[in-house]
Amino acid sequence: MKLLTFRKGEVRRVGVLQGDVIIDLPKAYLAVYDAFEAPDFLYDMKKLIAVGRPALEIVDYLARKAPEEAKLSPKEIVWEPPVTNPEKIFAVAVNYKAHGQEAGVKPPERPYFFPKFPNALVGHEQPVIKHKVTQKVDWEVELVVVIGRAGKYIDPARALDYVFGYTVGNDISIRDWQFPPGWPQQLNPYGQNWIWGKSMDTAAPVGPYIVTKDEIEDPNRLGLRLRVNGQLEQEGNTSELIFNVQQLIHWASQGITLKPGDMIFTGTPPGVGFPKGKFLKGGDVVEAEVESVGRLRNYVVEE
Repeated sequence: MKLLTFRKGEVRRVGVLQGDVIIDLPKAYLAVYDAFEAPDFLYDMKKLIAVGRPALEIVDYLARKAPEEAKLSPKEIVWEPPVTNPEKIFAVAVNYKAHGQEAGVKPPERPYFFPKFPNALVGHEQPVIKHKVTQKVDWEVELVVVIGRAGKYIDPARALDYVFGYTVGNDISIRDWQFPPGWPQQLNPYGQNWIWGKSMDTAAPVGPYIVTKDEIEDPNRLGLRLRVNGQLEQEGNTSELIFNVQQLIHWASQGITLKPGDMIFTGTPPGVGFPKGKFLKGGDVVEAEVESVGRLRNYVVEE
């Protein structure tokens, strides 16, 4: 299934994408069951993920039985991040060797995680802000893992059991803040500025939807591409990950309990802007794509 969060009017709700049609799940529930209220998990993706298989069985039934009045065109909705309220968002630095080479950084011996905050989340077809305090806004296409159930110290061999699904992410990076004066580190002992460099508002576009894990045979064999104004800037494959999806889940869960709705950005292939001296500007259209998952499109606006 392809599950999304959207707004039509002021109410946020969960939907299913079937071809070119979106099923409004709360509306379908009211009609199919002749009910007065729909369950909370049809308005909150994180709750749906936490409920698990029973919720997915209801969603599958509603998608098959939905009346015409519960069907919408994508043009009628406002796309939200698939999970609007994750407890944790992990991102990982230099997880493709070729990206490390273009950035002049040696890959780490184990995953180097940094956080992205929920304020940075923004959905498909929504604006990415080029804030007035920055001139160097960069792009990074990534496969994003959505956690499906709680786990700690997760064995890599069982890691995919903890996955709910996958989505597309663009790790928008504010390079003139990420790399402060005095970088590299031997000149600046405090290192990179990960918070402002990675978590300004709208710096984490995610979407358009979550593809449930049953539709992805192997998350470690998926192509990635990113285009700016139609020009191909990045291309790679998750088979080139230094630490694969299972290993990332394992390491992220060391001493930290992963919970339903948490997200892991898995790293970006080569082709980012800063080694080329290219950065985003107002009016740019950025399209990040992961094979078998989807294409995420955002529009850059000047603050």
